[in-house]
Amino acid sequence: MKRLSAALAATVLSTHLAAAPAPMQPEPSAIVLAAFGTTYDSAVDSLLQIQHDVQQAYPDTPVRFAFTSNIIRKRWHQRQGDQAYQAAHPDIPAELYQVKNVLGTLADLQNDGYRDIVVQTTLLTHGEEFTDLLAYTDALAGIDTLKAKWKPFQRIAVGRPLMGTWGSQQEYRHDLEALTLALAADVEQARKSGAALVYMGHGNDHLSTGLYYELDELMNQHYPDVPVYVGLVEGHPDFDRLSARLQQDGVTKVQLRPLMVVAGDHASNDMAGDEPDSWKIQLQQLGMEVEPVLSGLGNNPQVRQRYLTHLNDAAAAAGIVLK
Repeated sequence: MKRLSAALAATVLSTHLAAAPAPMQPEPSAIVLAAFGTTYDSAVDSLLQIQHDVQQAYPDTPVRFAFTSNIIRKRWHQRQGDQAYQAAHPDIPAELYQVKNVLGTLADLQNDGYRDIVVQTTLLTHGEEFTDLLAYTDALAGIDTLKAKWKPFQRIAVGRPLMGTWGSQQEYRHDLEALTLALAADVEQARKSGAALVYMGHGNDHLSTGLYYELDELMNQHYPDVPVYVGLVEGHPDFDRLSARLQQDGVTKVQLRPLMVVAGDHASNDMAGDEPDSWKIQLQQLGMEVEPVLSGLGNNPQVRQRYLTHLNDAAAAAGIVLK
């Protein structure tokens, strides 16, 4: 019942934000990039490039991170006192050593006087993480006070995930088609290597959708000369289905890429690691030549533009002015 209530609240928020905004005076606005996060310093660049593009689009609006993973935040907080690590990684911004969750980041912004907030997720799908994000933001947006001027927030808008969300305001299939076009450079690289293109997504076991099947279908329709396959660490289509399709199609060489915003732990270990259960090793054992590419979606400027588009849509729907 608790999970159902949260899901209903999330749906209400999503519908509310898509409606025509009530006339309100513009308030100081800010942007929050809500990411799962990563502990891999080599993968942080994917997130920093998204932040850079958003900040460049809105130079007078603060853009702050929020990491939803408790474990990842804790690891960055530990590094705050590690002088040797900081000296070895001078490109890591000080902000990450103090990164907070969405509630903490929004509280800091409210304390600094920002009452109109756009929260843009870097998640791929409307799964568990995004559902929880909507529940948090809906709760904060719903705080009311006797006098309207003391409400902590005037408006909180949430930008949809990369692969879209349900509802009639923004058709998810359009987001999938846009993502397909944004991945053209990946296809070209696989074409030059004479390889099939295999993506590893994360997925989940309990809230699986058909989005990844549809992306697979769209990619192969749009790029018929390069076979494209999508598999997931959790949920469906899983590795067994993926490997069966590869063998059935007689594939002998694959270029293996993460379908994730960062090339972090899953990409480095589950996808391209040297352990027996990594995708690379398992495919090699099936007689395939495997070329891993450790580059997250955040390194793709066309994908970053999609996140910016979703952010702009959320701001416009809520009537939030970004500068």
